Amino acid sequence: MAQRQEIAAVYAAAVIQGIVLVTFPAVSAIFTSAAHYGLSTTEYGGMFVPQAVTAILSSLLGARLTRRIGGKRVFLIGLATDLLSMALLFISQFATDNHPLAYGILLAATACLGVGFGFAVPTLNTFTAAFFPEKIDTAVLTLNALLGLGTALAPIFAIIFVGLGFWWGLPILMSGLTLALLLFSLRLPLKEESLPPMLANTGPARPSAAKMPARFWIYAAFALIYGICETLNANWAPVYMSTELGASVTLASMALTVFWVTVTGGRVLFAVVEKWCPPHWTYRALPILLALTFLATAWTPKAHPFVAILFFGVAGLGCSALLPLVISFGQSELTSMTASVAGGMIGFYQMGYGLAAFGVGPLQAWAKLTLVSIYGWASLFAFALTALAFVIIAGTKTAAK
Repeated sequence: MAQRQEIAAVYAAAVIQGIVLVTFPAVSAIFTSAAHYGLSTTEYGGMFVPQAVTAILSSLLGARLTRRIGGKRVFLIGLATDLLSMALLFISQFATDNHPLAYGILLAATACLGVGFGFAVPTLNTFTAAFFPEKIDTAVLTLNALLGLGTALAPIFAIIFVGLGFWWGLPILMSGLTLALLLFSLRLPLKEESLPPMLANTGPARPSAAKMPARFWIYAAFALIYGICETLNANWAPVYMSTELGASVTLASMALTVFWVTVTGGRVLFAVVEKWCPPHWTYRALPILLALTFLATAWTPKAHPFVAILFFGVAGLGCSALLPLVISFGQSELTSMTASVAGGMIGFYQMGYGLAAFGVGPLQAWAKLTLVSIYGWASLFAFALTALAFVIIAGTKTAAK
């Protein structure tokens, strides 16, 4: 019974974390609207820099902190900072008359979100692998499918609350759900002792594990570039739809919804068809699909926003299984540092997130690039993912022999 409740808490946390993570991009129209916050494109992108920085630091420090205070406490800290992030987002609306103050509160909110993400998500991946040690790949895909479900729900909730005239209902809702999960998780064991030896973070780190294997940096490069590719779709799809294609706020939010729905659907699909389509095949094929989708999105006619929505949906499928698979492959291969793999991958993923979230604004302002051309050039990142995927799979097969 206790483990069932632990699994329920971890899976519920994945959904809630997904919603919280996409809450800010989901209400991007509110942030850039002159009637609300009036942020410029560069300010909007810069809003996510604290999130990326704190997510990187917290995910990289998570394994060490877990050894000192335990995985349960790290998980609870993640939930608490998610709660604080949503509270600050709600409070920020009362400072819109003072632009620097409102923007400062938003920066603090995204910084808290980064801490929550960096602490919670690696812990969720590690505990999920511990609950299902015989089928880690499928279990991690399932967890990330639930995380994706949350990311798909966020823009839907945003459409509902914006339509009702109080967008701030979304952070209120998430504050309540996060608080409820936090209180429920407090009474659960979630002890590190329940983890298998290969995943446990108990005891001091061994000196031999302190040195990063050379293969780790290949995995890290994949996670970083993947973060760029995902964020160009996840954070900038609504802006691309509204500025380049002249789409309405509803259509712009729909593009984001469709992207995250297909990310989630893809994770479920590839977990179900694993017997017929092994993860190694999926891992090598999806970056190619993603590269072609970037090119197709860049060539979308301005009079056809629904075509762009379709392409964002295909991009979501291309992204779907890549992050959970790189984590599970890394945990399976890099056994000398298994407990740190999830945190490391999330850290480098967040580096890519930060680069793409902030970098688009300066590229538009200084390099005079449009989002259309940025999406076209982004296909090169996806092709780089393809090359890295083949290198990673070749190495895992060699290690298995």
